[in-house]
Amino acid sequence: MTTWAEVPDLLRRITGDEKHSPSAYSTVDVLWVLYDRVLRVSPSTVDDPGRDRFLLSKGHGPAAYYAVLAAKGFIPLEWLDDVGGAHSRLGHHPDRVLVPGVEISSGSLGHGLGLAVGTALGLRAQGLLRSRVYVLLGDAELDEGANHEAIAYAGATGLDTLTAVVVDNQSATHGWPGGIASRFSVNGWTSSTVDGRDHDAIEKALGERVPGRPHVVVAVVEAKWGQHA
Repeated sequence: MTTWAEVPDLLRRITGDEKHSPSAYSTVDVLWVLYDRVLRVSPSTVDDPGRDRFLLSKGHGPAAYYAVLAAKGFIPLEWLDDVGGAHSRLGHHPDRVLVPGVEISSGSLGHGLGLAVGTALGLRAQGLLRSRVYVLLGDAELDEGANHEAIAYAGATGLDTLTAVVVDNQSATHGWPGGIASRFSVNGWTSSTVDGRDHDAIEKALGERVPGRPHVVVAVVEAKWGQHA
């Protein structure tokens, strides 16, 4: 398995979508912590009904996602050298049919949280109560109205197997008084706000949960990626 120290080299192998580099770099630490420390899923259990689910709503800059999937053995490392190529399975938006381990096809922003709510409800209906659902979205996605319906519904139905991670790189047009976490807490979610580059803080926040309440982690980052713990 590839280590965290090698992830920058994997990211540098991915070219052709540099305009979305800030989007990728803003998510890489959270993605690494999820796949390295939190998610109960592996290349051998991607079809196990009892696995955890990770949904990338912030799918318009998937380079970091691809790098982490490669690092953890879900896809071959050499796939990173041809992202967006004519015969590549790695597009500029991730495709769940083509990429092992990808739960949803995403890229059109604002849909992932609603899909995560539906996934958590479906798992509950099947009695798969140990399977957790994690969804990663950007702060600007919360400008999309459908997210607010999802936030309200998850809180009203007590979806405590659902954890949302909002990567906050201060790109939202509107925002909320009191910050992003307040938008969720008013609908019954628990919340944590952390440094989005601090791996231990991210891991701790992702593990927090209260029965009967969904949880949101707000990971505050700068878009530019440098040296991080």
